[in-house]
Amino acid sequence: MAIIKPFKGLRPNPALASQVASRPYDVLSSDEAREAAANNPHSFYHISKSEIDLPADTDVHSQQVYDRAAANLRTFIKDRTLIQDSQPVYYIYKLVMDGRAQTGLVAVSSVADYNNGRIKKHEFTRPDKELDRINHIKTTEAQTGNVFLAYNDVPEISALIDHWQEHNSPVYDFIADDNIQHTVWVVDAPSVIEDISILFDEKVPHTYIADGHHRAASASLVQKELQATRKIIGAEDPANYFLTTIFPASQLAILDYNRVVKDLNGLSIPAFLSQLDYDFTVEEIGHLPQSPSMLHEFSMYLDGKWYRLVAKEGTYTTDPIGILDVTILSNNILDKILGIKDQRTDKRIDFVGGIRGLKELVKRVDSGEMKVAFALYPVTIQQLFDIADSGNVMPPKSTWFEPKLRDGLITHLI
Repeated sequence: MAIIKPFKGLRPNPALASQVASRPYDVLSSDEAREAAANNPHSFYHISKSEIDLPADTDVHSQQVYDRAAANLRTFIKDRTLIQDSQPVYYIYKLVMDGRAQTGLVAVSSVADYNNGRIKKHEFTRPDKELDRINHIKTTEAQTGNVFLAYNDVPEISALIDHWQEHNSPVYDFIADDNIQHTVWVVDAPSVIEDISILFDEKVPHTYIADGHHRAASASLVQKELQATRKIIGAEDPANYFLTTIFPASQLAILDYNRVVKDLNGLSIPAFLSQLDYDFTVEEIGHLPQSPSMLHEFSMYLDGKWYRLVAKEGTYTTDPIGILDVTILSNNILDKILGIKDQRTDKRIDFVGGIRGLKELVKRVDSGEMKVAFALYPVTIQQLFDIADSGNVMPPKSTWFEPKLRDGLITHLI
């Protein structure tokens, strides 16, 4: 069953929480982080994207960047921008976007659970991205990136969390610049902490990584290295655990993760449309953007026009991977027609999170940067669970979760 623990979180001085809180390090560029942190000495970007405090031509993966992150973290602690709880506690983290709320439990999860598959995965990780987080964790001696976990709903856990929110005041409650509300409570009653730990141990056989595969993998690899060099002291050593926020599945929404492609692989527009006819029913729907309305339906933007594509029978299978729309698109259009064999490495394709809307697809095609765009129907949380349970992995860039956890609100020191 799932092993979680309370911990002594490092978190903002309440008066500075909204200034500290930052978007996840991996959803924006160095230039965007530099602009976002301008005139804000308390921004967590000074730790999570510390290259912003170095010359613009600095290699973002150089040791200089990680050393600067560690120095900035020490400064934040020294000047009490960040303070540490004196006793191990849990935290409740509620996010509200467009009127929809999701509430998770912030805890440290067992690296052993990750290693033995009790924490289930649905994506491959890339060694270069792992190495970046490994170096950041080792140099700062902190896990600053939160791993977003999900679990099948347990009514008793939800009732405990709801009760705590109703009867206690939050330590943070603010609306960020993207209009998402972030509210955090500290769960410090020993009896409630014990009840939560027992419920997860008894009622939650597995948790699932929704977002943060590289952060989880890096925590595991750091723990392995520290263990090999005898720097881990006993089973309760903080490095045996990693920072997670765990949400019940019913509260989560996955947005579409769309594709744009630079060219038609040498085909004319009529020839490309003709090739699509083999595997899809193709209908021109005009100049106004229209999202797919059901599974196996795609919206395509090409030459100033929108088309509806519906996959024909025989273009997909019913297994957990084959039934995914990202698989149908990959096999029958990106590979078969456009010659894109590896979406992870092919420079002709790019990915656009659904949070940016269909207007972003139009913009990138109309600018001439891209030739064609495809909007997909979102993957469901149950599909994600089914794939993870089967031991398979999704095609790249299959899921986009919103709202995203803010870095800096809670950090785990190892």
